[in-house]
Amino acid sequence: MGIGHNTIAFHQDKCDGCGDCMTVCAQAKSGSENPEHSRIRIVPGVAANDSFELALCRQCGDPKCVLNCPSGSLTKDHETGVVPWDAEKCVDCLLCTVGCAYGGISYNADEGHVMKCDMCDGDPACVKACGTGALEYNRSAEIYNKYGELEDLFVPGLSACQGCNSELLIRHTMRKIGSNVVLATPPGCIAGMGTVGFNGKTGSKIPVFHPLLTNTASMLAGTKRYYNRIGRDVTMVALAGDGGTVDAGFQSLSGAAERGEQMLYICVDNEGYMNTGMQRSGSTSYGSWTSTTPVGETLHGKTQDAKNMPVIMMMHNCEYVATASLAFMDDYYQKLTNAMEAAKRGMAYLHVFSPCPTGWRIPSELTNEVCKKAVETNFAPLWDYSPGQGLKFTRPVDDPLPVEVYLDMSGKYRHLDDAQLAHIQTAVDRKIALLNGFMLATGGRAEAGGEAEPGGRAAAG
Repeated sequence: MGIGHNTIAFHQDKCDGCGDCMTVCAQAKSGSENPEHSRIRIVPGVAANDSFELALCRQCGDPKCVLNCPSGSLTKDHETGVVPWDAEKCVDCLLCTVGCAYGGISYNADEGHVMKCDMCDGDPACVKACGTGALEYNRSAEIYNKYGELEDLFVPGLSACQGCNSELLIRHTMRKIGSNVVLATPPGCIAGMGTVGFNGKTGSKIPVFHPLLTNTASMLAGTKRYYNRIGRDVTMVALAGDGGTVDAGFQSLSGAAERGEQMLYICVDNEGYMNTGMQRSGSTSYGSWTSTTPVGETLHGKTQDAKNMPVIMMMHNCEYVATASLAFMDDYYQKLTNAMEAAKRGMAYLHVFSPCPTGWRIPSELTNEVCKKAVETNFAPLWDYSPGQGLKFTRPVDDPLPVEVYLDMSGKYRHLDDAQLAHIQTAVDRKIALLNGFMLATGGRAEAGGEAEPGGRAAAG
């Protein structure tokens, strides 16, 4: 396995062209406030929507600038991932600028040589200066380097729909948890992908059961008690959909939580019974089109708000409760770590936001972006709770986007009128206000050091 490297990500939709990143870069690298001395460039986009584009060295794995350099002043550091530039070797031939497809190397006429980004030794000044969040220092490589060599506990070729992130979830989840486990996957998309299998063939390399929708938690509770009785420490894990969690399986889950049964229960929430025809569930959000909440002359989608299942589980006095999104893998891995430890003492519950490209009518390539917008609008806030630490926001949103930004990405909301949009925005604001109340009541905090604000949001530090 190779070494992964962190990168600077650019979110074009958040860039307002202020130029603060260029000013601070020029100050840091040349002692000048002249943006012409900046190693990062924000330039007007070619589209007619007033967008901006990024010109920045991408620290390519196979950099063409290095190949074009005749003097050896450009090399590739495979330990840091940076393409460093040696001024003493440079002959200023500018062939490197020809080889760069990203505009990442430019010529500084005042200083008489080329200039390029060196990532500021892992603490980019431009990222810290960006007030809109358009620049982000992406640390995903740290996850890759830490967990990339762990065994994948599912065989290749699981049959998820194109764009579905559930396969990503199950593979990463079980890599982290390991093989000393008993897995339960009730009827639903995950079981249907082939994790359980049929006719004696399974996609899983670990013991896996296929319980009923109604008894997943109780089956795992009994299995755990048996292993405890014979003196074996084995982790019980459920990967269940929202139908088998908030609806049919709620009774057994509630009972197991009340008794403090030792297990990690993960709800993969795609807001409906997606594998059987896209019917509504108790987790389906207000206004959603489903096959049982159709849109027509008299009906306009679901008329009830979704159950707030994570809060319901928190009120069961579980050892650990958290929400998660695969758009923020570092957050998910940390919550898996917390949940595995909590499951040794009692119930740990993770609620994972999981869009369904087919049922939600979203392009398959936008699944991850939908996950991000759900967090950035506070539609699906990220938080966790434990009795000792209270409730805290793990990715507090200081200035949330209007919820309409998230809703516009899904075809299941295409029919919404102004009254429905207002209803959803009010429900989102109330949800955040409720969580802020729990945070204050339980002595929790925003992860980044923020304080709870009136008006329904957690402020970033």
